Amino acid sequence: MKPSREISRLIEIMAALRTPVTGCPWDLEQNFETIAPYTLEEAYEVADAIAQNDLVNLREELGDLLLQVVYHARMAEEEEAFDFGDIVEGITKKMIRRHPHVFGDENGEKAEHVKGIWERIKAEEKAEKKAERDALGISERQKGYLDEVPFAFPALQEADKLQRRASKVGFDWNDARLVLAKIREETHELDEELSRTSPDKNRITDELGDTLFALANLARHLDIDPEEALRRTNRKFRRRFSAIEEHAERMDTTLEAMNLDEMENAWQAAKSTKG
Repeated sequence: MKPSREISRLIEIMAALRTPVTGCPWDLEQNFETIAPYTLEEAYEVADAIAQNDLVNLREELGDLLLQVVYHARMAEEEEAFDFGDIVEGITKKMIRRHPHVFGDENGEKAEHVKGIWERIKAEEKAEKKAERDALGISERQKGYLDEVPFAFPALQEADKLQRRASKVGFDWNDARLVLAKIREETHELDEELSRTSPDKNRITDELGDTLFALANLARHLDIDPEEALRRTNRKFRRRFSAIEEHAERMDTTLEAMNLDEMENAWQAAKSTKG
């Protein structure tokens, strides 16, 4: 089987991998649940390639992400639920429908009116989806207000989305300083748990989680993306730790041979020069 620029070839390759007896044993063992983590991982790697401005790697990572879509489509086709063509038809229909100001009668609609158009169309799509489920006899449980936030989000992003949604109905502080006070309260409770004679790991985990949740809340009140704030700190940590490695190389030693004071001195030097 030769490589090709056609999506049909990728679909054929996945079908071959999933063919019983002649296919790949590992691929045949997989299901939606086992593949989902790989899908998330590939999406993160796409984002990383973009952050690194690495277009060569981005091309490869987008291919890996596309493979995930084809993989899920193949498994759904095996269950006679839908296939890749249904996915393409669904998203093209959605994009055309959600942009009547580009493709439809509302061409030229002003930007400030577009959001209202989207909300109306999304509500129509939701009603259609419910009708489709009803026709198939698929019952949908009554959703709670926060169920709009996916459980599969990274925890920090999930916390931010949950808080934003709760805020829409007034469940929120009106001053960032009140959130800061909550953070102090949570860190105090965490300190109390750590100070116990026999610290309880579960209780410590809960208190640490409460602290992280409150920090995400503060970021929202300050109009700061908590994911971006933490990524900036992660990059800063990488730079400064790299300086420790460079220092070790200059001193003809290794990280393992350095003591903490030596590492701290190199860290502080990097902090003052590289930020």
